[in-house]
Amino acid sequence: MAVTLADVARLAGVSPATVSRVINDSAKKVNEDLRERVLAAVAQLHYVPNAHAQHVARPRYAAVGVIVHDVSDPYFAEITRGLQRQAADHGRLLVICNSYREPERELAYVALLRAQQVHALILAGSGYHDDAFTDRLNAELSAYQHSGGRVAVIGRHRLVGSAVLPANEAGAYALGLRILGQGHRRVGVIAGPRTLTTTTDRLTGFRRAFAEAGVEPRVMHADFTRDGGVEATAALLDADPAPTVIVALNDSMAVGALATLRECGVRVPDDISVTGFDDMPIARDVTPALTTVRLPLVEMGERAMALALGEDQGPRTEPAEATIVWRLSCAPPASRV
Repeated sequence: MAVTLADVARLAGVSPATVSRVINDSAKKVNEDLRERVLAAVAQLHYVPNAHAQHVARPRYAAVGVIVHDVSDPYFAEITRGLQRQAADHGRLLVICNSYREPERELAYVALLRAQQVHALILAGSGYHDDAFTDRLNAELSAYQHSGGRVAVIGRHRLVGSAVLPANEAGAYALGLRILGQGHRRVGVIAGPRTLTTTTDRLTGFRRAFAEAGVEPRVMHADFTRDGGVEATAALLDADPAPTVIVALNDSMAVGALATLRECGVRVPDDISVTGFDDMPIARDVTPALTTVRLPLVEMGERAMALALGEDQGPRTEPAEATIVWRLSCAPPASRV
């Protein structure tokens, strides 16, 4: 039969309440002699505390709720690695929820995680261009904060709490200048959904760079996925004239672009160059290796968790710098070689 808290109390010669205070690290401290007796009894009986009972006795202690758009997306998988690494260092359990870029689902998860009394909430996906939704989400998060919860976000949001802000616009601007420096003037951009702030920020950076050279890119919007990249690239190939470079706003879309160009017999970078964004692990393994903008994704997850678990109660904002990683998928257009 399972060993109970009462069994531990009998062996230690203390009350069950004393055992509970020791096991749950209660604010009402137990003197060291009694504490040692309880811990010795726990070890002798191989007692395993009831997780549900611990949660009731010690709310907001163990779990941190994380909402991502899709943990199977390499972008969020890398961020989650950082979140888990930092959570493990703090002895925290991570509860991961996929919103699949559905605002109402995200709102429902916030309410659910609040009801579970998690210690902190981290929203790791892009913000939305939806003022009504943002106001509703802020109301939930503000109430959660007022009850003692902590909030951190990754990306540009108009939300309460601390934030890790990736340099999406600055990274896109810098890559745009490098592309122009190679002589590209017919530029196709495959962008994510218009509703996401990440799409806006990256597209703004590229457009700013191209505008300085008098270049107007052709933009195709699709899902931030490989299939979205396939769809948008096919549309760009039907355009007249075809671009000399395809700029994808994330690496998953860029992989879809490479696949489509290969199937159509278009050589990369001889006929059309391709660039991505984020520097997923696969970016160096595709053929040709992908030129992209690197964001410190694992570090972004670690920093968001540190903000959520840190001692500083006030909201803080930390930048995450972007760097260009130049690989073989981008070269001067054929007319300039």
